[in-house]
Amino acid sequence: MSEVLVLVDHAEGVVKKPTYELLTLARRLGEPSAVFIGTADAAGAVKDNLARYGAEKVYVVDDADIKGFLVAPKAEALAQLVEKTSPAAVLLTSSPEGKEVAARLAIKTSSGLITDAVDIAEGGITTQSVFAGNYTVTAKVTQGTPVITVKPNAATPQEHTGAGVVEEFAATISEAARTAQIVASQPREKSGRPELTEAAIVVSGGRGTGGEFAPIEALADALGAAVGASRAAVDSGWVPHSYQVGQTGKTVSPQLYVAAGISGAIQHRAGMQTSKTIVAINKDDEAPIFELVDLGVVGDLHTVLPAATEAIHHRKG
Repeated sequence: MSEVLVLVDHAEGVVKKPTYELLTLARRLGEPSAVFIGTADAAGAVKDNLARYGAEKVYVVDDADIKGFLVAPKAEALAQLVEKTSPAAVLLTSSPEGKEVAARLAIKTSSGLITDAVDIAEGGITTQSVFAGNYTVTAKVTQGTPVITVKPNAATPQEHTGAGVVEEFAATISEAARTAQIVASQPREKSGRPELTEAAIVVSGGRGTGGEFAPIEALADALGAAVGASRAAVDSGWVPHSYQVGQTGKTVSPQLYVAAGISGAIQHRAGMQTSKTIVAINKDDEAPIFELVDLGVVGDLHTVLPAATEAIHHRKG
């Protein structure tokens, strides 16, 4: 059975949930092998978790020549690993960095590229939501090694014990790949909530909040959810751009998406309508958002959300 390479998405050695989703999907295509770019010590600390979700091998690429640069060195390292292993496919998360690495890798290996997949079936057939979510299409790479990026929450991670054999891989990074260097970085202030693009539950607010996001945040905290927003709320200066969900913001695909006070313009829908379950609260019973919801509540979010939050706390005891 051919290997399927999965690039591990991690922050300072802490593996992010989409990686486990990719390992689960990789088992449909072949034998999952995780690719960890970092130190050997950090890889040793996470190899058991990677093996728990099916990684038969964990390739460790020392990041001494990669850290501090943009994505080009990662693409070079992956390309060399593809040449060595001849995998059935390479899977990456559909983050901005993941998609750029994937694009560079596809060019280096003369391979077809599919981005923003929401499912992968046996045989490498992917499902995508395209044209602002108005169509669902299936696609398959027909040249080279399939390079596929997958949206977070596209699959439920399933434990499947793998061997997790650690194998160090020495990549040769060219000078050309090290011409764009990160000269400064600043950690984002932590909110205690999950990352928006990775969250299983997202609660978003729009123009209907009137700038009062306290009910949105209270419900999100009760559900352990991330907080999102429409472009109208961001443009009004009520919340940072990092909260924006939509065509010019972030694309999310959670298990549950709650839209409060959001009319449902096509630009917003493009960023969230692949969510598994959608709930909307809006005073306007003709709001476009109601066209795609699983549950719609016609009412004032300032009344509905606090009541829902109180009910959730009551059930939690």
